[in-house]
Amino acid sequence: MDASSDARTNAIWRDLLAWYDAHARALPWRAPPGAPAPDPYRVWLSEVMLQQTTVAAVKDYFAAFTARWPAIHDLAAAGDEAVMAAWAGLGYYARARNLLACAREVAARGGQFPDTEEELRALPGLGAYTAAAVAAIAFGRRAVVVDANVERVVARLFAIGEALPGARTAIREKADAITPDVRSGDFAQAMMDLGATICTSRSPRCLLCPLSAHCEARAMGEPDRFPVKAPKKAKPARRGQAYWIEREERVWLVRRPGKGMLGGMRALPDDGWSARADGCGEGPLAGPWESAGKVTHTFTHFGLDLHLAVYLGADWTRLPPGEGEWWPLDRLGEAGLPTLFAKAAQLALADTGD
Repeated sequence: MDASSDARTNAIWRDLLAWYDAHARALPWRAPPGAPAPDPYRVWLSEVMLQQTTVAAVKDYFAAFTARWPAIHDLAAAGDEAVMAAWAGLGYYARARNLLACAREVAARGGQFPDTEEELRALPGLGAYTAAAVAAIAFGRRAVVVDANVERVVARLFAIGEALPGARTAIREKADAITPDVRSGDFAQAMMDLGATICTSRSPRCLLCPLSAHCEARAMGEPDRFPVKAPKKAKPARRGQAYWIEREERVWLVRRPGKGMLGGMRALPDDGWSARADGCGEGPLAGPWESAGKVTHTFTHFGLDLHLAVYLGADWTRLPPGEGEWWPLDRLGEAGLPTLFAKAAQLALADTGD
């Protein structure tokens, strides 16, 4: 690196940290700028929750989890059903299963998280980003922390013209170049805050940006052009059925298989739809059934039209024994239904007038 590049690099991180000292977001899992690192448990929990989820959506869940399970040992001792129910609505439910697996492994090690990226990567559910974020924020390790916000900041800062995802190698190299050896956690969080509040995906607020003088995309007059994104592929559309079976103010709920889509969650019975295929259209009972409409839901890799059928018969003895439970309607909110099935339940209740 030549002297001018070195000077620019130093100016970038110094200007960013000065901005962060004055404008850092106050978040429940975060220590103020310059303060000692927060509890690694809280850092890890927040980072897992924040994967593909907004800060606004995570705040209440984080508060509920830490009130109920204030330390890693508490979460490790929790039952699978309780954690999955508490997670309901956050989506990407594999995160909740990995959360429990990781908590139990850390608890088995004496309750102490490892403090290096390499060791953190070995824990269940911790990929490159989460391991780097925990290492930097909780332990002050120099780590290159790159999420979607940081990708956008770096792509614009250096006008990286290659399209994503191919550009990620160049983005990471540039992010590494500007990551300082000091205040690693603050720098990582400053980059996240800058992308979330100033260097936004649409209409970036360049006049307020502490790095505007260093930004190549702004100098070109087209920051919105970066990062360059490859054309989106159309998501396949799937069709499925869900079934509402009600008896004496209770509804029949099943437990989904531990692995796979919405694994381990309570749900309405369905006809076996998946990301790869439509459902078979066959319910758990022969009928009679009445259509109650449909709900539409978008998953990461496909869209789903889930049609809801309400059982009008009274022969519940044909339900598969041991594969479900009668759940009280007045406690349905405690069942922890994933969003898709919670929407279907609302549709059923509106249709039946309950």
